[in-house]
This record gives sequence, structure tokens and C-alpha cells, in this order.
Amino acid sequence: MLRALSRPATRLMERWLPDAFIFVIILTLVAAVAAVSSQDVTPAALIGMWGDGFWSLLQFSMQMLLVLVTGFILASSPPVRRLLEWVAGFATTRGSAIILVSVVSLAASWLNWGFGLVVGAIFAKELARKIRVDYRLLVAAAYSGFVIWHGGLSGSIPLTIATEGHFTADQIGVIPTSETIFSYWNLIIVALIVIVLPIANRMMLPLESEQVLVDPSLLNEATAPKARPEHATPAEWLENSPILMWLIGVPGLVWLATYFAAGGGLNLNVVNFMFLFLGIICHGTARSLLTALDQAVRGGAGIVIQFPFYAGIMAIMTGSGLAASMSEWFVSISTANSLPFWSFISAGIVNIFVPSGGGQWAVQAPVMLPAAEALGADIPRVVMGIAWGDAWTNLLQPFWALPMLGIAGLKPRDIMGFCVVLLLVTGVLIGGLLYLL
Repeated sequence: MLRALSRPATRLMERWLPDAFIFVIILTLVAAVAAVSSQDVTPAALIGMWGDGFWSLLQFSMQMLLVLVTGFILASSPPVRRLLEWVAGFATTRGSAIILVSVVSLAASWLNWGFGLVVGAIFAKELARKIRVDYRLLVAAAYSGFVIWHGGLSGSIPLTIATEGHFTADQIGVIPTSETIFSYWNLIIVALIVIVLPIANRMMLPLESEQVLVDPSLLNEATAPKARPEHATPAEWLENSPILMWLIGVPGLVWLATYFAAGGGLNLNVVNFMFLFLGIICHGTARSLLTALDQAVRGGAGIVIQFPFYAGIMAIMTGSGLAASMSEWFVSISTANSLPFWSFISAGIVNIFVPSGGGQWAVQAPVMLPAAEALGADIPRVVMGIAWGDAWTNLLQPFWALPMLGIAGLKPRDIMGFCVVLLLVTGVLIGGLLYLL
């Protein structure tokens, strides 16, 4: 059944889903028209909001670009390549390749969302070198693991409310992760996704005659650097010497060790730092690392040009009050038992326009928390409803797929047909459990 559903969905997306840059422009216009028509805001004021917020994600954009680049550098190093080849060896059939990449991506994304995006894409490419399997589904399966991130260790909303002095602390206090991420009902959702998602991906596997394959030779990330000349110049000697790499790489690893020993956790900056300095050590020479870097940056164009437009959309949604109005409507039809479910649905819709967990919480918390208190709803469940909704529609929103697609060398239209089917499967699973548990 899922294979039958994926066929028309894939054809539809390949035909009608434009390049991600066109998609973000259309999304900008939709948000602008909706804000002007439903909120008390003039076009001139809306343009001001849009322009003022356009560059608000510059730091985040650079972090995401570095997720792609540093992850690519590490994965193209000889030791990591050998490790990936060994793990990929456990997949012997098309179906086992899809299940294996799904499980690896889910585990990595539960640990840290940035880690999951990079590991999933890199592992999908390694599997594609070994197994003749539909490359689109392989990358879609790798990306699908990202749906678990907000129920995992790097979930920004549950971690925010577990932090002293967060902006809603006066209203709800500090809620420990034992009541959100590690609550029995959230762990049930996570466990069922880990079971269901790989099976769903496997069931969408096209027939061999319908597969879209890729030439394995096209998946080679970095060519081997040229050997050091016999009579190398001082500059060539430095570029091919491991001494400098170890002199800078070892202090980086020492800092990481002391950071984790002191109780530090994974965040985007730490993940990038770890990828970079492990990459420095694993490549061994500056020439090898720079060869990988030259190829890594080619996949980052989408991040550089599109993320500012998403920042502008977020400014429209929050500044005009449109996101809050959408949340208020869902609150108006909720009861104490159904509010976590409707929080999930509303967050999923808002996430299409505001693809940022922290930004979404800032928009929806002032609406959802008073409603939860007034209705007597369980606040941790409402909070996690928003968190899961934010993660859920990432299957439809290409914002987070861009780093992975840059590494894999695909366009959103290549994987979104499969992702739409997974959106339906995970939506029923997560929404149903939030309502029933």
C-alpha cells in the first residue's frame, strides 16, 4: 500500500515541486498575503517587518553551512570512510540498506539533530556505492530519521523549559526533562517511531524496474591529494606535512575532552567543532583536508541564499501576529484532553512558515500555556505536542533538508514524494499517541 501511495506522490512532487529557492519565494508571498488579509497590518508595515528580519538568521545560517562542510570533511577522511564501509557491509539487500540507513539516522538524530543530518546523508551515499537501490528513497530514509529529533537529547523546546530563567519560567516554572524527553509517554512515541519508520521506508521500496539508480563513481567526495613532490618547496612541504595538523588538532580534541568531562552537552557549535578537529586529525595533512573542503562547499549554495528568506518569513509570521492567531484558533476548539493533539497540529502548520524550534516556541508559548492552564491540561504534554509538531512537518519543509541534500547531491523534489507518505504515517502515529496516552 505504501509503495502504491509513494508512486503518485513521487510523480506529483517531481512534476510540481519547484527548486527550493522558488519554494521559499512562494512561501514568502503566501505568508505576506495571509498576514495582510487576516491581520491588522498594512503592506508597507509588512515589508518593513520582512526587511528588518531578513538577516536575523545569519549566525544560524553559518552554523548550518558548517554542519555541511565539517561533516563532509570528516566523512571523506580515510579512517571514517573505512568505518562507513564496514557498517555498510551489514546491508546485503536493497531492503536491508533502507532499514539500516533509517535506523542509523534515527539514532544519530535522537542524539543530536545536526549530527543526524550529516551522518544520515553520508551513510546513504556509502550504501549507494555498495547496493543497487533507489537513491531517492535511500536519501529520503536518511532524512526521515530527523523527525525524531525534538523528542531526543537536543530537543530545543524541552531543553529550554528545563533551563533556569527561561522566558516562561514565571508562568510554568522549570520543567525537568524527566517530565518531557524522558517521560514514559514520550519514550513510547520514540520507540514506536524507531520501529515503524524503518518498516514504512522499506515498504515504499520501488520495484527493481522502477528504481532510480546512481553511478557509484559520481558519489566520490574527494579525490586523493597529489603526492608530495620529491623536491618539495617549503610551501608544499607544509601543505603535505602531518605535523601542523597534529599541532592544531590535538589541542582541539583536548578542549572537547575537558568540555564533556565538565558536563557539557551537544549543541550545534560543539558538533561543528568536533567534526572539524576530528577531520583535521583524520585527514592528516592540510592538502588532503583542503581537497575535501573544495568539494564540500559546492553543496552549500542553497543554505547561503535561502536561509535569509526564511528569516524574513519568520519575521512576517511573528511580527504580524499571524502565527499567534493560528494558534489561538486551535486553542478555541480544544479541551484539556485534546489540547496536546491540537498543539501538535498547530505547531506542524506554523513550522512550515517558522522552521525553527526556538522561534516557534517563542511564538506559540504565549498562546498555548495560558490555554493549558485555563483548561487544566497537562503542560509537559502540551509542550511536547508543540515540539513534535515542529519536528513532524520538517518532512514537508525543505529548510532542514538542504544540508543533507547538499551532501547527497539531490534536490527536494527527488525525495519529497516519499516524505509526504512518511508525513501521513508519522502524523497518525504521533498525533494519535499524544491524544491517547
